[in-house]
Amino acid sequence: MKTDLGLTGAVVLVTGGVRGVGKGITAVFLAQGAHVVVCARREAATEAEFVPCDVREEEQVSALVDGIVARHGRLDVVVNNAGGTPYAPAAQASPRLHEKVVRLNLLAPLLVAQHANAVMQRQGAGGSIVMVSSVSGTRPSPGTAAYGAAKAGLDNLTASLAVEWAPKVRVNALDVGMVRTERAHLHYGSDAAVEAVGKTVPLGRLAEPEEVGACAAFLASPLASYVSGATLRVHGGGEVPAFLAAADVDHREDS
Repeated sequence: MKTDLGLTGAVVLVTGGVRGVGKGITAVFLAQGAHVVVCARREAATEAEFVPCDVREEEQVSALVDGIVARHGRLDVVVNNAGGTPYAPAAQASPRLHEKVVRLNLLAPLLVAQHANAVMQRQGAGGSIVMVSSVSGTRPSPGTAAYGAAKAGLDNLTASLAVEWAPKVRVNALDVGMVRTERAHLHYGSDAAVEAVGKTVPLGRLAEPEEVGACAAFLASPLASYVSGATLRVHGGGEVPAFLAAADVDHREDS
């Protein structure tokens, strides 16, 4: 990505930034000249600074943020990317699974954001927080109902925090659609199936992780200095309504 977004030297935390969408986000911020700290429960190969952290645990999150400030003097940007869910029909899923999914996808981002905000409010330039949400929060999410509900909550949380923490801290979200990651086959099947699923998107393909990263970097950057409380849909145009494939009316005759 060649466009200079004004992020050179910024101290950026990307949760879950070592694989999948998070890896793409990390790559974009690194290319922009930011100093990127990534965290995950288990260490993985990365060009960024790695710190082990379970973002669901308050003590670990506190140590993560305090450590970044101790080493780098500030924290400019947080991208709350860590999240996910297994497939589990709601009728069969246990209450414990639902609790774990909501904790990871809603309460953990809030926890990280709280600790980051405490630092950013003391900084002259404030800071920016980007929540990585999902289109699952804006439409039915069969098989991942608790995940969709948590992401809907994350979108609402974004708007609320943007009001509470202004003007020092901007808070925005990305509602991300289907992305081609190294784990795409677990969701969609074979390479042929992944291609077929991509054709259901108006843009004709799944997103690349770096495309999500570019959107996160823009929202975090000075170019978006008057954007807060916004949710940007990064979904390639969404989903073509199913009724269009079932209908047998040729509206071209009306023109």
